[in-house]
Amino acid sequence: MRISAGCQIVYDCPQPTPMLLMVNPHPSRAPDLIGLHQVRIDPPVPMRDYADSFGNTCTRIVAPPGRLAISTRLQMTDSGMPDAIAPAAWQHRLEDLPDEMLIYLLGSRYCDTDRLSDIAWSLFGQGVTGWARVQAICDYVHERIAFGYEHARPTRTASEAYNERRGVCRDYAHLAVTLCRCVNIPARYCTGFLGDIGMPPPYGPMDFAAWFEVYLENRWHTFDARNNIPRIGRILMARGRDATDVAIVTTFGPCTLSGFSVFTDEVVS
Repeated sequence: MRISAGCQIVYDCPQPTPMLLMVNPHPSRAPDLIGLHQVRIDPPVPMRDYADSFGNTCTRIVAPPGRLAISTRLQMTDSGMPDAIAPAAWQHRLEDLPDEMLIYLLGSRYCDTDRLSDIAWSLFGQGVTGWARVQAICDYVHERIAFGYEHARPTRTASEAYNERRGVCRDYAHLAVTLCRCVNIPARYCTGFLGDIGMPPPYGPMDFAAWFEVYLENRWHTFDARNNIPRIGRILMARGRDATDVAIVTTFGPCTLSGFSVFTDEVVS
């Protein structure tokens, strides 16, 4: 299948404002792109891309004073298959994990493992391990948090999501990632496009999606505590320790978000 996706983000800046953008598809999806991925800045400003320490493609700009519109559009081929399931995937002993996986066991800005470690071990420290343990964590998080865009708060940590029992997709991902890390399963946060392909209506407003990946049986596997079912048509944009590492826009100065829209649709020929 083919998927069309993109966004428009509008800022009002009172002064020249450096910005860091993560609006490109992840390099791992580059072979699936149809044509070029387009990023447009209005008014036009110089742009420079670089790869961050997690392998994401980042764009640096300096927004001029006034209104700035950031627009993206892409088309991509996709298998049309739901997320893969591997129920037999086993969990590594901590001492056997590759060195580069250890960072995904540590606490981070939104994944405050120190506050949830005792809870995680009491809930998931006994019994099943591996894939079944991660799925149990997803089931728990899916039931514990009530979803609502009105609950969005950019400063909410995993422990606050646990206590408040409400949030948006990033809160589901942060809590699930944190609980996995607490029981020695490397986990990383993911963001990207995820439309309603294959899902029955009604459809909610479109936004960027957050999910996560865990390292089991020598490879990374996709999980989604918010939806908690395999989904079709994920377009990965960035991976990191938590939402800090993969923010769509990071601004280095005062500015106001004045417009935001996202679309993800199957292309029907």
